Amino acid sequence: MVILERGFMVPQSIRQSEILQIIRSEGQVTVDGLVDRFGVAAQTIRRDLTELDETGKVRRVHGGAMLPSSIANIGYRERRSLHSLEKQSIAALCAQDIPAGSSVFLNIGTSTEAVAHELLHHDGLMVVTNNINVANILAANPDCAVIVAGGQLRRSDGGLVGTLTRHAISQFKVDLAVIGCSALDEDGDILDFDIQEVSVSQAIIRQARKVFLVADQSKFARTAPARIASLAEIDALYTDHPLKDDLSLRCREWGVRVVVASA
Repeated sequence: MVILERGFMVPQSIRQSEILQIIRSEGQVTVDGLVDRFGVAAQTIRRDLTELDETGKVRRVHGGAMLPSSIANIGYRERRSLHSLEKQSIAALCAQDIPAGSSVFLNIGTSTEAVAHELLHHDGLMVVTNNINVANILAANPDCAVIVAGGQLRRSDGGLVGTLTRHAISQFKVDLAVIGCSALDEDGDILDFDIQEVSVSQAIIRQARKVFLVADQSKFARTAPARIASLAEIDALYTDHPLKDDLSLRCREWGVRVVVASA
């Protein structure tokens, strides 16, 4: 269906697809924001959101829409494609702060996979990971020892989780851990969806001398039900957007270094 709005022919299916991508990326949208973005009438946007809600793709809320659930993550392939340039910029800055000859833990996530790509030319690394994708990436670096923490394979994203994974992690004490997350709230709590993955991430934090968190700005607009830790427990946050004033002040009080990548 093609709708004529303000002199433009707007393909409804393409617009709804783009709206869905925005919601998946940013967590929620407003009618006014979408009106400005697409240059269509508010009634058109409300109709789009209602139709997306009726198909279960989004949840309609007053003045806009949001992800249909805060207890389920979006698909791995979609996460990998979202904010890929921002993740690359964040990963490059993070990798610059990982010295050659370090022992490093990289956990599950598309952001940590981006860091793995940036470590392909680092010398003398030992990388421990519960992420099959990270192991495959770093297999191309002949000067990097790769150790895979065993456990139950999560086929959706190549992650290894469970009791065996936590036990394997407990055998190491690494120089650095680089972790990702699904959400980061205004209190500075680092959040995720899978309780098994959360317990693995907590084990990683305990077994690392320093912890770096890599999180693009979309994580600040989302929520998830399981708490990994507080930003107060990490050493540095690498992101692509300045923090809100309250959280920025807390990070200074906690001694957390915040590194912001340019677009």
